[in-house]
Amino acid sequence: MAEISTIARPYAVAAFKFAKEKKALAKWSGMLALASAVSSDEQLSAHIEDPKVDKSALQDAFLKICGRKLDKHGQNLIKTLVEYGRLSILPAISSAFEELKAEDEGSIEAQIVAAAKPTVAVTKDIVKKLETKFGKKVSAEVVVDPEIIGGMKIIVGDSVIDASVKGQLQNLAYSLTA
Repeated sequence: MAEISTIARPYAVAAFKFAKEKKALAKWSGMLALASAVSSDEQLSAHIEDPKVDKSALQDAFLKICGRKLDKHGQNLIKTLVEYGRLSILPAISSAFEELKAEDEGSIEAQIVAAAKPTVAVTKDIVKKLETKFGKKVSAEVVVDPEIIGGMKIIVGDSVIDASVKGQLQNLAYSLTA
């Protein structure tokens, strides 16, 4: 099965292009965040995943919960997602939309995964190097994951810089079996 981000991306790109054309990026960002939160609700999520639930009833319930916070174009997106059984990917659509918006505004997000929390100086140094490499302002999130054993793994959009011990061991194991 295709990865959720692969399915969500075309919807996010279409929403982004439409919002940019209408000069409504902030409005769409808010609508998608709201719809994402609603679709992530534990009770509603169970109905979204249940194939026995009538699509029109699900659509009506979802739009009623969102109320007037969705304009007619936002409602059309929800209707399309319900029709094709894609309502559960709203969080991924919202996330991809935010990435496109940040990229358009000249900034990108990075995730720094480390075995132990790096110092502020190390984090600032990594951010400066990423800004130089990508030519954009970088906002970084540091995640501690002891499973990478040591080193770091940096994720910026579709780019992954894996300098972790775990990654190097996996590469070594692959090269020995190939």
